[in-house]
Amino acid sequence: MTRSVVLAAATLAALLSGAGGSLTAEGAPPAQLVDSPFVVHYWPGRERLAARLLSTARAFRPLPGLPASVLAQGGPVHIFLAPDPARFDSLAGGRVPEWGAGVARPDIGVVVLPAYASHRAAPHELGRVLRHELAHVALHRYLNGAAIPRWFDEGYARYAAGEWDWEGGWQLRLAFLLRRAPPLDSLTLEWPSAEVDARVAYLLATSAVDFLMDRGGYRALGRFLERWREHGALAPALRQTYGLTLSQFEEDWAREVRKQYGWTLLLSYSAVFWAFAGLLLAALFGVRRRRDRRRLERLRATEPPDDPAFW
Repeated sequence: MTRSVVLAAATLAALLSGAGGSLTAEGAPPAQLVDSPFVVHYWPGRERLAARLLSTARAFRPLPGLPASVLAQGGPVHIFLAPDPARFDSLAGGRVPEWGAGVARPDIGVVVLPAYASHRAAPHELGRVLRHELAHVALHRYLNGAAIPRWFDEGYARYAAGEWDWEGGWQLRLAFLLRRAPPLDSLTLEWPSAEVDARVAYLLATSAVDFLMDRGGYRALGRFLERWREHGALAPALRQTYGLTLSQFEEDWAREVRKQYGWTLLLSYSAVFWAFAGLLLAALFGVRRRRDRRRLERLRATEPPDDPAFW
C-alpha cells in the first residue's frame, strides 16, 4: 500500500470519526443510507433529502467518456449532507469559497453538500450539484492518479452536469462584452476568488471541453481519456486522439472562443437582429404616428364647422 493511499485512508477515517462531533447543537453522529457504491451521511431532519439524493445518484446516466462502473472502482463514495455552515466547512476542509455550491475530495472519495438554507445551492439544485461533484470523483478514479489540469477537471464536471447550455454561452458573450473575460493566451486559467470572475473562468473551462466534444463526440472523448489513463499524461493522449499538441489545441480553442462568443458576434444572431429591427420599426412607427396626428390636428383647425352660423 503506497504512502498516498495510507494518507488518504487516514484522512477519511479522521473525517468519519469527526463527523459526529460537537461542531453544532446537532451533536449526534450522522445516520447513513447505503446503496453501493454510495453512502449518504445525514443528520436528523434530512432523511427525505438523503433518500431523494441517493435515488437521484442511482438514476444518473453514465458520465461522458467514462465507463458506467467507474464510481464503483476504488471503494465507497461518501456523500455528506452538512446540516449547517460550520459542519460544511469542517467536512470540506475549509477550501470552498462562500459561493461554492458543493465540494468533492476525490482522493478520499468524499462529496459534501449543503443540507441547510443557504445561498450555496437551493434544494432543487442539489441533484445537479451532486452530479457535478461525482464527476470530479469519477474522473480522478478513472485516471488513476494522473495529473489533471484544473481547467479540464472543472470544465469536465460542468459539462457532465449539464451546466453548459445556451445560457452559459450568453453569459460568456456578456463577459467578453463587459471585458470581464481573462486573456485567452493559455488554458492555464487564473482562478480568482471573486465570484463573478471565477464564474467566467468556469465557463471558459467548460467551453474547452465542449470544443473537444465538437471535434469527436463521446467516442473520441472516451478514447482520449483511455489514452490519458494509459500514458498518465494529457499531452500524448491529446496528440494521439485529436492530432493536436497542447499548444495547438490552446490556439484553436482560443480562436473558436473569440469566434463563437466574442462581442462582435452579438449582432449577427438572427434573434438579436430581429429584436433590434423590431425596436427600430416600433420607434419609426411612433414618430410617424405623432407626425400624422399633428398634421390631422392642423387640417381640422382649418376646415369649416359642421353647423356654420349663417345656417
